[in-house]
Amino acid sequence: MPVFTDKLARMRLRGMVRKEFLQIWRDPSSIAVAFILPIVLLFLFGYGVSLDARDIPLGLVVEQPDGDTASLVGAFRRSDYFSPVIYHSIQQAQVDLAQRKIDGVLWLRSNFSRQLLDGGESPIALRVNGVDANQARLIEGYVQGVWLTWLSHQAGLQGDVLPLPAVLEQRVWFNSALISRQFLVPGLLAVIMTLIGSLLTSMVVAREWERGTMEALMVTPIRIPELLLGKLIPYFILGMGGMLLTVLLARWQFAVPLRGSFWLLLLCSAIFMLVALAMGLLISILAKNQFVAGQIAIVITFLPAFILSGFIFDIGSMPAAIQVITHIVPARYFVAILQTLFLAGNLWPVVLANTGAMLLMLLIFLLLVRRKAHKHLE
Repeated sequence: MPVFTDKLARMRLRGMVRKEFLQIWRDPSSIAVAFILPIVLLFLFGYGVSLDARDIPLGLVVEQPDGDTASLVGAFRRSDYFSPVIYHSIQQAQVDLAQRKIDGVLWLRSNFSRQLLDGGESPIALRVNGVDANQARLIEGYVQGVWLTWLSHQAGLQGDVLPLPAVLEQRVWFNSALISRQFLVPGLLAVIMTLIGSLLTSMVVAREWERGTMEALMVTPIRIPELLLGKLIPYFILGMGGMLLTVLLARWQFAVPLRGSFWLLLLCSAIFMLVALAMGLLISILAKNQFVAGQIAIVITFLPAFILSGFIFDIGSMPAAIQVITHIVPARYFVAILQTLFLAGNLWPVVLANTGAMLLMLLIFLLLVRRKAHKHLE
């Protein structure tokens, strides 16, 4: 008779699910991982981690103050990106740059205004601390933007047109304010669900072996599918509860827009949670020690989800070999879905392609779990 079609099978499954819920209730660490850890990570990344460059300490060396230099300094003061520090000598500015009191130096030489009026190349120089290469590139771009905007304004005041080869009309879609929190928080949901799903379930079977209760389960009439489902269902409910809490905080605490369908987000999250649970269960079956299973889960599931999913680091900027490896990281596909649903909306080509990849991975992991799970001692 097929599994779950008879009353005894359903009773065994309910008993297994009840046993796992009791185990979760008696082990506060599982509840902490599902509900406390997401809150901690959200506040840590939402408020403590930012890829935005704001209030950059920039040294402005003004050798000969006049109206033009005062106007340019004012342009930097009005910028949200800079906190200008005025120097009168390049030597002191270079000392502070070396001591990392400032991140860059813009040098306006004494003949700045004269060269500007003559229409020649203005004698300015930019020196940037290159220890953080990404920050250095941001500073260069922001300084150039303020400089070109100021030149256009000055040309307009004189009734001239700034001779630029092209005028860029810039529009930013989906995250117009360019706030890193808008894509960090949705991507963090994939990391949180990976941690809940894989870390918790990686120890459920290993725990039975360590405590000696697996032998007792083997002599009961319970079947392998019933045993596996009984292990997965409670943690699936726990993980989806953590997911809902994360979405609620992302929407209301961090003001991240959800432009796509909530129900579509819920469906994709459920599929990804099943993938994470299957990965954790496979690790738990293969590693019969809780400590070893937990370490393997962190290395194989959590770290790739954090580093190789596109959550923080752009996959397109990675070496070609690493980009190939990212295709076997389930979180890569879920992060793409999350960032699309939160910031862009229901873009079906993106959602369907990535959901299909997750379903394929789910099938593979479930087949591996079923192949490795059996009721006999090795």
